[in-house]
Amino acid sequence: MNQQCKRLIVMSCIAILLLAPSTAWSAGEKRAEGEAAVQSELAPSSRSAILMDADSGTIIYEKSSHDRLPPASITKVMTMLLIMEALDEGRIKLTDKVSTSEYAASMGGSQIFLEPGEQMSVDEMLKGIALASGNDASVAMAEKIAGTEAEFVNMMNKRAEELGLKNTHFANCNGLPAENHYSSAHDIAIMSRELLKHNEITKYTGMYQDYLRKSSEKPFWLVNTNKLVRFYSGADGLKTGFTTEAKFCLTATARRDNLRVIAVVMGEPNTKTRNAEVSQMFDFSFAQYMNHPIFKKGDPMGTVKIEKGMQSELQLTAKHSYSVLLRKGSSVKDIRYELKLEPLKAPVTVNAPIGKLIVYQGDQVLTEFAVDAPVSVERAGWWKLLKRSFGGLFS
Repeated sequence: MNQQCKRLIVMSCIAILLLAPSTAWSAGEKRAEGEAAVQSELAPSSRSAILMDADSGTIIYEKSSHDRLPPASITKVMTMLLIMEALDEGRIKLTDKVSTSEYAASMGGSQIFLEPGEQMSVDEMLKGIALASGNDASVAMAEKIAGTEAEFVNMMNKRAEELGLKNTHFANCNGLPAENHYSSAHDIAIMSRELLKHNEITKYTGMYQDYLRKSSEKPFWLVNTNKLVRFYSGADGLKTGFTTEAKFCLTATARRDNLRVIAVVMGEPNTKTRNAEVSQMFDFSFAQYMNHPIFKKGDPMGTVKIEKGMQSELQLTAKHSYSVLLRKGSSVKDIRYELKLEPLKAPVTVNAPIGKLIVYQGDQVLTEFAVDAPVSVERAGWWKLLKRSFGGLFS
């Protein structure tokens, strides 16, 4: 081989080496552009949309998610949240009988055709709300919990404020068209996430069909208005909505492996498009993401001391799962967490914020979770505090 040929071969090799990194970077750019393109195509027919990891609250995708829009029957997510919280606090029981007022029975739209004076259990009313989107059942439950629908609506708006929902205001408990009644896809995702902390709710929202008045002369067949619970693997909620003004809306949730996601779409043109676009949002989530667990429900998290309380300290356990959202294939070696708790002084109210759980990847904060008091703790009397002080001296 002559000298000129050798020089040509060397120059060719150098050119290949110089071009190789540029080619790899270009491929990486194309992958990133491809992912962005996929996301930009999610829920194209919707007026507003959001896709959220239920555990961490991480937003995967959003489109005009803070726009104030009529939520229609998705309103009932907040109604069901207040019902579940009343059950947790012992203010009502699933077996309690709920009487139907003339006003509740007069509701139009979606209903379970309650008659004035008719009684159903809280359990049955929840089925009527979750499956059939019963406007009458929603008002009956509002009156059961708060005495009047108006007072229940005040509770809804107060809870929305506590959750930090900036673009939500309720005028009723069922979503029938009303002035000054609005929400946003983002706010609906937040309240849906809060509702899902009550694991029992998917027993209702994930059911496809059931009966009310089954043993009576007029049994009523319930079929879930959210068809995804039957036709999409892992879907088990949450709530559909439709009015002429709102068009077709849906807040939906699905779980596969350790990952649960919430998809909200508003202003879709029809049910077929709505269901197809939400299914695509789910597909994208489960294909691209995974959850890394920090605590599972019931896991011990730590203890917090309480000054002058009937209890000197509280054992904290996870009320729900805590996890972080990661791209599939991501390394989890450098993920760590820190529990930061505020010094507490009695009295302490159940669900009051007492600190936060911070999750890091290296030095970067991935997410933060609020930590609430698991129970109420009353202030101890002087005699108990005195005995505790002497016990400390002699221990």
